[in-house]
Amino acid sequence: MTSAPKSMAVAVVASFTLLASGGFGQAATLLALSEIGQEAVTPDEDGNGDAETMSPEGGVPLPEPVLRLPLPNMPAAPPASGEGTPAGVDEPEGADDAGMAAEPLPEILYDYSLLPEEVRRMRELILEACRSGEPERLRPLIGMGDGATQLSFGGDSDDPIAFLVEMSGDDRGQEILAILLEVLEAGYVHLSPGTPAEVYVFPYFFAVPLEQLTNPQRVELFKIVTAGDVEEMKVYGAYTFYRAGFAPDGRWLFFVAGD
Repeated sequence: MTSAPKSMAVAVVASFTLLASGGFGQAATLLALSEIGQEAVTPDEDGNGDAETMSPEGGVPLPEPVLRLPLPNMPAAPPASGEGTPAGVDEPEGADDAGMAAEPLPEILYDYSLLPEEVRRMRELILEACRSGEPERLRPLIGMGDGATQLSFGGDSDDPIAFLVEMSGDDRGQEILAILLEVLEAGYVHLSPGTPAEVYVFPYFFAVPLEQLTNPQRVELFKIVTAGDVEEMKVYGAYTFYRAGFAPDGRWLFFVAGD
């Protein structure tokens, strides 16, 4: 895999600060759902599509469109999920200069059956689209308008699929599909459970300091990024490559890299 889009990554430390201040903001207005590989979306008298949008296979309805919510605040030291520190990961330093104990890390999860049903369904639809090799298959999953998946931290995007292809290292957008596939096949973390900011984030490296990764976890990291990428990330002390997040109701909130 090339690392063309990976060079986009910048400090997640900065991204945490931006998130905490609501920096994700509202997404750009995106195009209507594609008719490729799905039932046509019939506009009503006001020009709006049907409330229920079908999956790329035409058999599984996607979640109802909802207003876009700001992405959750995620502090540099993510709060524990209540499940404890993952096995094989050392506890952070016992105390800081003020004598306060460091925040425990969220549990790293690999069991996708623990995801809410709507999140499992959306993840499977995205995986199917990625395996097809056709970026257009992602269009109905990304959605439209204020409820669309956030794909960048800046500027409006007139066409989300064109944007993803542009970010890909090849001219067909298949590298970006491979990256998304690997991200969603990694372990994940459940952040801010039971709050309005609750989110499921793939991969878990987003919430675990790189220096605390075990050897097996570093191998998992190298499935997504190169050794050169990791060296650059060490400058910032955090994972800065692509990550995907889902709300408990199945909304695909974001697929972004950098700040």
